[in-house]
Amino acid sequence: MVHRDIDSDTTPGNVNRDDRERVLGQSGCVVWLTGLSASGKTTIANSLERQLTDEGFIAYVLDGDTVRKGLCKDLGFSEEARHENIRRVGEVSALMADAGIMVIVAFISPYKQDRDRARETAGNGRFIEVYLNVSLEVCEQRDPKQLYRKARAGLIPEFTGISSPYEPPGAAEIVLDTSAKSLSTCVDTIKEFLKNHGFIP
Repeated sequence: MVHRDIDSDTTPGNVNRDDRERVLGQSGCVVWLTGLSASGKTTIANSLERQLTDEGFIAYVLDGDTVRKGLCKDLGFSEEARHENIRRVGEVSALMADAGIMVIVAFISPYKQDRDRARETAGNGRFIEVYLNVSLEVCEQRDPKQLYRKARAGLIPEFTGISSPYEPPGAAEIVLDTSAKSLSTCVDTIKEFLKNHGFIP
């Protein structure tokens, strides 16, 4: 006998985003940090995640190093592969935000069209673009992984800012210069935005 009340192919989900957010006491969103290598994306992302977690919220960081070990390990660094890398990250972050999680994305994401597509996927009201507006000179001076040095020596092809372009956002929700502002100030600025826009109480 077929039970007509069990049909996984046609029954819509009974739990929606509002239900999940009510349980979590927060609103899901995508905080997308973009900027050159060594501009401070991962440092800010990790600090923001730590503070939000300590305050009782659910946040999760997606960054280039961790994503390329799994979800995007099959991708290289050609322009086509970079587009696909960001497309995948945009889709995953949108799903996580729909689950009520505050997703903190730390990716160079050099192309405007890719960031715009991620915004559309997440939903414009749920996507917070944070542009780390730090000069190439400052990033090269920091260069913690010696990537700029290797790129200048021709050891890393298609390196953003050196042999590959970076298209800065024209209308980011938040713009931060980490060469002029402290880590705590940058994190506080993002948290204040989240509070003012109702993502956290």
